[in-house]
Amino acid sequence: MAMRTVLVCVSANFLKTLSLLPRAAQRPAYWLSWKPCVPRTFSTASRLSSALKFTDKHEWVRVEGGTGIVGISNFAQEALGDVVYCGLPEVGTKLKKMDEFGALESVKAASELYSPLTGEVTEINTALADNPGLVNKSCYKDGWLIKMTLDNPSELEELLEEDAYEKYIKSIED
Repeated sequence: MAMRTVLVCVSANFLKTLSLLPRAAQRPAYWLSWKPCVPRTFSTASRLSSALKFTDKHEWVRVEGGTGIVGISNFAQEALGDVVYCGLPEVGTKLKKMDEFGALESVKAASELYSPLTGEVTEINTALADNPGLVNKSCYKDGWLIKMTLDNPSELEELLEEDAYEKYIKSIED
């Protein structure tokens, strides 16, 4: 009941209160009713993966603040099965695009890891030493593998967008 009273008071005095705000905070009345013209859509893909770029070897990279964060795709982790070991490079290792930088071992198979870009390893995911299964549980978030500098940012343009990667996956599954 008290909340209703507050809302009635606020709505009745809204324009009067708006005029008391500093000029920078005031907006034209049409802003109050503005709604985006783009329809909302729902997707099964995570919001996080919208910024990802992929290689045809199933690694992904996301750039944050000039640093590339690298991991393996959901397709790759599903194909591997339960990951039991992550072999990662040392910090300071210089990599060229498509250089092998480590390996993942699972109960089903082992797989080499390839650098999606040229740069230097600045950090490794040390949590994977104790819990390599993070690659399976959260391949796009907690299960990342390395962070690296971007020596040649234009290499990002050569990688696959999410839609193109999904088409590539479908083409190799057929």
